[in-house]
Amino acid sequence: MTQALAAPAAECDMLAHLQVWCSAGLGLIESPCVLAGRFAADIPTLGWSHRTAKNRDPASKRRHMLPKHLRRLEAESIEIMRDVVAEFKRPVMLYSIGKDSSVMLHIAVKAFYPAKLPFPLLHVDTTWKFREMISFRDATTRRLGLDLIVHVNNEGLARGINPIDSGSALHTQVMKTDALKQALDLHGFDAAFGGARRDEEKSRAKERILSFRSAGHVWDPRNQRPELWSLFNTRIRQGETMRVFAMSNWTELEVWEYIMIEKIPVVPLYFAKQRPVVRRNGATIMVDDQRLPLNLDEKPEMRMVRFRTLGCYPLSGAIESDATTIEDIVAEMQTTTVSERQGRLIDTDEAASMEKKKREGYF
Repeated sequence: MTQALAAPAAECDMLAHLQVWCSAGLGLIESPCVLAGRFAADIPTLGWSHRTAKNRDPASKRRHMLPKHLRRLEAESIEIMRDVVAEFKRPVMLYSIGKDSSVMLHIAVKAFYPAKLPFPLLHVDTTWKFREMISFRDATTRRLGLDLIVHVNNEGLARGINPIDSGSALHTQVMKTDALKQALDLHGFDAAFGGARRDEEKSRAKERILSFRSAGHVWDPRNQRPELWSLFNTRIRQGETMRVFAMSNWTELEVWEYIMIEKIPVVPLYFAKQRPVVRRNGATIMVDDQRLPLNLDEKPEMRMVRFRTLGCYPLSGAIESDATTIEDIVAEMQTTTVSERQGRLIDTDEAASMEKKKREGYF
């Protein structure tokens, strides 16, 4: 372990509590700033490592390359995660396999290194996710040595619920919302981290960072707790839970900028590639497997497309794009004028669809 240079006693005491060497498959990261809380990004290193910037490892250089706004967002997310772990009995992290989940997981590893994550990951599997998503999920959990819980609503499977024959509303209710509530109750989780952001959709803009859920996992936007000065009321009664949105203040562009600088792996579906698609109900749907029935007038054609948001493949619309690298995606995000969730069919299957789903327990 690198020995620090001599420093005044007060500085040594402080820095001894700040220095951390992060690896866990993410590269060795000299990250004193991460541990300091909300304003960690402003704390100088004060020259307390004998390694010079010239000799610093590449991952550490990436850390110091983070612009100030990303360092503040990262520090805020880390503080929220640590507060929740300290205050709740049994937290869990919802892992949907998308870009936000990948960033949230990356930050969580930083927040608790060198210890193992103090909570498991939970994936609610509808059995209709893209095949590449499932492969990426399994590879990621193996690489990082994570505890993963995969929950499927077997009652819904027995009823034959699916996004094609049952429709998006019923499929989402049974295989996502009901399945999530089943998993939280089954394992006794009292706080669940999620990667939702306020800029995604108008009902999510109403969310607090700690979103209170009454018995039955019901969300009432008029019964949420104030979060003045980022102070959180974590008290709950038996049967009540919290959904925790540690990335509420991030934007889609900031997520991709962070992925680019930190070199975080993401599902390849985010990058443009020739893929078999059909046009259906105004959306470009990828034919991911043989379960997608084709209409008589439909024939899959190869198009250069990518996805801005990922879910069940018959309900996720692709966009035409030439962005084959993260740098291309960042450039594309700087000029886009529409929300990433325009491609999610579940958001438009009825009036005020997302808010209704959230009131019923959807994440």
